[in-house]
Amino acid sequence: MNRERELAQAFVALSDTYAAEFDPLSLFRRLVHTCRNLFDVDAVAVMIADARGGLKTMAATDEDAEFMELLQVQSGQGPCMDCYRSGEPRSVPDIGAERERWPALVTAMTATGYRSLQAIPMRLHERSLGGLTLLRRRTGPLAADDVHLAQALADSASLGLMHWSTEPNRADDVVTRVQSVIAAKATLDIARGMIAECAGSTVGEAARLLDAYVGRRHVRLTETAYALVTRTLDPADVLAARTSG
Repeated sequence: MNRERELAQAFVALSDTYAAEFDPLSLFRRLVHTCRNLFDVDAVAVMIADARGGLKTMAATDEDAEFMELLQVQSGQGPCMDCYRSGEPRSVPDIGAERERWPALVTAMTATGYRSLQAIPMRLHERSLGGLTLLRRRTGPLAADDVHLAQALADSASLGLMHWSTEPNRADDVVTRVQSVIAAKATLDIARGMIAECAGSTVGEAARLLDAYVGRRHVRLTETAYALVTRTLDPADVLAARTSG
C-alpha cells in the first residue's frame, strides 16, 4: 500500500466516530501507531489535559515514549509542555543542545537513544487539548510536510474525540468529554496491571496481550478494561485466549 492510500485510510479511521463500536481509547492508540508507521519517527505518544490543565498520557507506541511524557509532566517543562501551552508545534532537532534547559529530559532521551523530537498540539479549532510527541533516534528536524500531516492527523483525532456521542455546544461539554476519556484511560491502566500480575509480565507486554485480545474478539477496549477491573472478566481469560489463538 502506498503512502497516499495509507494517509487516506488514516484520516477516515480517525474521523469514523459515529459507529456504535467507537472506542475513544482506540482513537488515541490508532493515532500514535499511524504516525509511527507513516513518518520518519521511532516512537510516538499523545497526552491530553484534564479539567485542571494537567496532562495525562493516553497512548504511546512504547514504554520509553510514555516515560518521556511523564518526565515533562512531572517537571512542568519541556517541548511538549511548551507546545500544549502555546498551541503551536515545537521542534527540537538536537536534544543534546538543550541540556541546560531540560537536563532531566535530555538525560533520559540520551539514555534511551532518542536524539530529537517534534511536538504537535492536539487542538480543537483554537483550543489546545494536549500534545502529540514524535521521537527520533537521529538528529535533525522532521520534514516540514510530515509536520503538517501530523498536525492534520492530530486535529482530526481531536475533532473525532469531540464527536464522540454528540456535538458539544458549550465549553463545559469539551471538558466533560475529555474527563470521560481520562477516566477510561485510568481504568485501562489498572486492567493492564491486573493482566501483568496474572501473567508475571511487564505492563508493556500486558498492554500488547490486551490489545491482541480485543482485536481477536472485536470488542471495545474500554468495555474490556472495565470488565477486568469490575471482575466480570478474569485476567486469566485474556491469557487463555492468547494460548488458544
